[in-house]
Amino acid sequence: MKKKVLFVGTVLQGHMLLFHLPCMQWFQQQGYEVHLACHNDLDHEVTEVPFCDRYFNLPFARSPFNKRNLGVYRQLKRLVDENEYALIHCHTPVGSMLGRLSARKARKKGTKVVYSAHGFHFFKGAPLKNWLLFYPVEWLAARWTDLLITTNEEDAQRAERLPAVKKVKVNGVGVDLTRFDPPVDRREARDLLGIPQDAQVLLTVGEHSVRKNHATLLKAAAQLPGVQVVLCGWGEGKPELERLTDELGIRERVQFLGFRNDLPKVYPAADVFVFPSLHEGLPVALMEAMACGLPAVVSNARGCVDLITQEEGGFLRDPMDVDGFAKDIHVLLEDPALRERMGAANRVTMQGYSLPDVMEKMAVLYREQLDQSVRSDS
Repeated sequence: MKKKVLFVGTVLQGHMLLFHLPCMQWFQQQGYEVHLACHNDLDHEVTEVPFCDRYFNLPFARSPFNKRNLGVYRQLKRLVDENEYALIHCHTPVGSMLGRLSARKARKKGTKVVYSAHGFHFFKGAPLKNWLLFYPVEWLAARWTDLLITTNEEDAQRAERLPAVKKVKVNGVGVDLTRFDPPVDRREARDLLGIPQDAQVLLTVGEHSVRKNHATLLKAAAQLPGVQVVLCGWGEGKPELERLTDELGIRERVQFLGFRNDLPKVYPAADVFVFPSLHEGLPVALMEAMACGLPAVVSNARGCVDLITQEEGGFLRDPMDVDGFAKDIHVLLEDPALRERMGAANRVTMQGYSLPDVMEKMAVLYREQLDQSVRSDS
């Protein structure tokens, strides 16, 4: 009988499908039966998930205070108790808490519990309520964690104070650099989006939410006459962003492209990637833009500062500094040679964040945990 592993996360499309299929594929290649438990946030029923032998659609709610999560916990615990998993890998705040809570009994029987922190909520500059609520919860859950994986330097330092058995920093989920090599022709990319070849174009990628802070980009663009803005992503914040473009008088210069699964064809259409997020773990969208050779103007938030060095791959600004963003964007738009130099530097930086490199490290960590699991069973 095959040994089993379980991946747990809050949502399917918005997280698990985007970031964790390579790890699931690795387990299948090692002969494990792979299970996945998360909420189906697609607009249709899911009958099959890549690299997944059994998918459990559990109604996780993103809010930790939603009563629905109590029922999810019961279902998840039953699932864990019945399947005797060799390893459980937890992701996202709610998914990881419920996953680790459900696995307490299983850990005593040898199941290894891995948690990837994609950005602690108690980050530098976070509201006091975040520290009061999330830090104690993470500290408690760390007691039920065999391996805690962080993706940026700030979180790695925070993790040292948590009582997980082992703490390791990994360079995110990895970027498949082959998707951007050879790069799509700039002219082709602009034709695809209906953008004039002589236009100056800013691009951002991410959900339409307060955290992503697209408002700073739009306000900065209002200070740059004629510059076009392309936003890829989805989310409840789109109507508010559309209202803002009307208030700023730039609606005709802004494209909302929605969710895209062809981003390697979109990035080359831009001159500058702009990412004013309030906080991050290690942003995949920024890494993909860097892999595509774009210079970037980004917030000086956790995660972003791990990727962009000031005046080497782009510029760092306070996320609410609209004038600063506008100034740095203007500098880049007026200097093609600078854009080229910074873009080339970013491509080099991304070599250390490639999917093969990250998966090589993950494979070592997985094997270490699985070996310990085997010894616990014997």
